Amino acid sequence: MYDVIVVGARVAGSPTAMLLAREGYRVLLLDKATFPSETLSTHMITVAGSAQLRRWGLLDQVEATNCPPVKNIVLDLEFDDYGRVILTGFPPPIDGDFAAIYAPKRTVLDKILVDAAVAAGAEMRENFTVKEILMEGERVTGIRGNTPGGQTVTETARLVVGADGMRSLVARSVDAPMYATTPPEACGYYTYWSGVPLKGLEFYTRPQRTVIAFPTNDQHSAIFMEWPNREFRTFRANLEANYLKTLDDIAPDLAERVHAGKLAHRFMGTADLPNFFRKPYGPGWALVGDAGVHKDPITAQGITDAFRDSELLARAIDAGFAGRQPLDEALAGYEQKRNEILMPIYEFIVEHATLEPFAPEFQQVMAALRGNQDGINRFFGVIQNTISWGEFFTPENLMQILGSASLAEPTAAH
Repeated sequence: MYDVIVVGARVAGSPTAMLLAREGYRVLLLDKATFPSETLSTHMITVAGSAQLRRWGLLDQVEATNCPPVKNIVLDLEFDDYGRVILTGFPPPIDGDFAAIYAPKRTVLDKILVDAAVAAGAEMRENFTVKEILMEGERVTGIRGNTPGGQTVTETARLVVGADGMRSLVARSVDAPMYATTPPEACGYYTYWSGVPLKGLEFYTRPQRTVIAFPTNDQHSAIFMEWPNREFRTFRANLEANYLKTLDDIAPDLAERVHAGKLAHRFMGTADLPNFFRKPYGPGWALVGDAGVHKDPITAQGITDAFRDSELLARAIDAGFAGRQPLDEALAGYEQKRNEILMPIYEFIVEHATLEPFAPEFQQVMAALRGNQDGINRFFGVIQNTISWGEFFTPENLMQILGSASLAEPTAAH
């Protein structure tokens, strides 16, 4: 019998297994894939998530793959009332001296995480298909699945963790309650380009269109874009032409660089981008990563959220197993903390994913940030998870931003 079985070994499952194994627990990590392998992903890790990798002792391995650090953000907006607004900057350092974004390909990142879990003592079974979640009454007791050779295997554990994505078998098997649900609003596609220099993380947003570009492994530039979900079939019918037209329309400077570069990969994307929270625990089970919360990737929060929640969950499991706290109470605390951190930006993401114009109040704040470098950097800290939404969007801070902009206007007019 294992202490914990983790179903799914990517950016939520492997860190959960690694952290529990580091505490001395007997952990079985399962995945239907083999590693390295691709999976759909915006694969940008925010400053907070990259700092988490460093705290875990894994960032050096990411850097060793020649994944370049990003230390500049360019946010290009256009509003009817304020014209074009371009904000450039970067969040202040965290953990004393750390300020960088990394965007490794998932073939690189997931392999590093799996290997770290194994190095910590977790048992890994790749190419293993979980077919059934075992239960006694309402309590989950283990899993049944198939080995690569087709042999049926049953394993039991004190706790089964579903890190198996938004269509989680674990979540479906226990009928985990969903809340704060919103249907898909956007569809997204991305690919890699060679010979396309970037200014850092470039973010272009217009009504009905968003483009995000960042450097990744192999000297490639990853360029991701979203359109309204209702246009999915139209865009997919002539994907490359519509992708390039979107660049031409809203990011002409980036488009010029792309036209001078070379397509280096197939296009990858989906219109299946639902938004929901699930209750992430119950008798004998827990959820982490996209199994517990899924949201539109328009601000690329997913990997960072998976890292944070895997640590929150591992701490809760350890507190329960070690007897410092009743397990259900510890897991309830995990859900509460997850929601406190994530819900404000989740609500922003859900609104932004409609690709409708920003609310007038938000447009006013963005326009007022022009020339306010400290304010710009702090706003980027919100999107990069180093400053909380509630800390930045206080009435006092917003009044200061708007007041500074008003004071600056007469000077700018001369």
